[in-house]
Parts: sequence; C-alpha cells; structure tokens
Amino acid sequence: MNIHTSINSIMSEIGAISKEKTNTQQGFKYRGVDDVMNALQPLLCKHKVYIVPEVMNHAREDRQSAKGAQLIYSVCTVKYTIYADDGSSVTAVIVGEGMDSGDKATNKAMSVAFKYACFQVFCIPTEEMNDPDSESPEIAASVKTTPKTTLPSQSTKGANMTPQQAGAIVLNFGKYINTTLKDIWTTDIGYIEYLYKGEKTSPYIKNAISIMKKAVEAKMGASEPASTLEEDEAAYNEEEIGDEELPF
Repeated sequence: MNIHTSINSIMSEIGAISKEKTNTQQGFKYRGVDDVMNALQPLLCKHKVYIVPEVMNHAREDRQSAKGAQLIYSVCTVKYTIYADDGSSVTAVIVGEGMDSGDKATNKAMSVAFKYACFQVFCIPTEEMNDPDSESPEIAASVKTTPKTTLPSQSTKGANMTPQQAGAIVLNFGKYINTTLKDIWTTDIGYIEYLYKGEKTSPYIKNAISIMKKAVEAKMGASEPASTLEEDEAAYNEEEIGDEELPF
C-alpha cells in the first residue's frame, strides 16, 4: 500500500482527539502530544506506516520570566518523513517552540512540532488550531535576549568561542533571521559591520564578530588590524581566497 492510500486510511479511522488536559498557568484545555501518540500509534502499526524526524535547524535563547527566573527558549525546525511499507513517503516541515527553566526546552519544542505535524498531515479533527503547551511562562515586558548557538547546539561563550562556532551562530532577528554569521559575512559584509557597531547588538554577537574578524586577519597574516570589516573583506578578495577557505 502506498503512503497516500495509507494516510487516507488512517484519516478515516482516527477520529477526533478531545481536550483532556489543562494548562496549569492559564487554565485552558488542550490536547497533549501523548494524546496524539496514543490515538495514532495503533493505526500506524495497523497500516504499516512509520515516521522519521530530522532536526533541520535548532536555535536557543536565554529569556527571563516576569518573576525574574531564567528560562531557556528553544525553536526547532523539524522535517518529518512518513513512510509506507512499499517505501513511498511524504514529508512535512514544522516549526516547534518550547520554553523551560531546566533542560527540557528542546524536548518541548520537538514535541510541539510532532503534535502539529500529526494534526496537519492526518487532518485530525480539532476545535481550534491554537494549541499551546501545558506550561506558558510569563515573559517580562522588556527583556533583552542573548542568543546562544544553533547547530552545533552546545553553548560556547566569551574567549572560549572558536571562529567556527562564532560563524555558526544563527541570527534570530533582522533581515537575515535564521542565517549564520558566516553566510552573512560572505554575502553582506556591510550588515556585519552594522551589527558590530550597533548599540543594540548584544555583546555576545559583537564578541562573535570580533573573533571572526581576528581569524580573518590571522589568515591573511595582517600585521595591523584593518580599520573596518569591509577592509578585511577587500583584502581577502585581493588575495583571491575563496569563501570555502574562510577561517570559520
């Protein structure tokens, strides 16, 4: 049986999933990821269908609750490939968000992504599409957030950051949202300069750009630092060093 027929068969059997859980902060009813799995798993087995997740992008930030507690905010872009027993498949790409004061932010983001992928692919009947997690921490009205890293997911700060880790940081704001600093460097060095000099740019991003800048200078064997990032790039171009040879 091909994947399209299999999905149609599952859709005809799964029925609605009622709201049985209650959000502890705001008191509303919602459907949890376990409700979706409990309803869907027997039908996936029956029709010989399975789902393979792949995290395509992962971003994390520090945030602060209204009461001053530290929170981790995580956003995952996940591609789900749904296979039938004949090898045919379809894919769905979903963004999930999660927040936690411990180490569960990424788990929550992936759970939300999976839940909504199932809702949308299998058209599971729901009363509303706005279905948040069981926990909804209140965010302070004015909070300056500090991006950590995206893939690779380990956080590295300050002088311990390597040029490669600095270049792998993904912006979560501005016209280059979801773009790495390395990719921005190679396409719009002026924007890197803007970030480097900007008063609103976080010290974390400025430090990353500084590390990249020093790596470029070291690669070129510069005896004196260039005055601007544009001069770094111009000197790089004069030496005919390709983007693939950037030190980050």
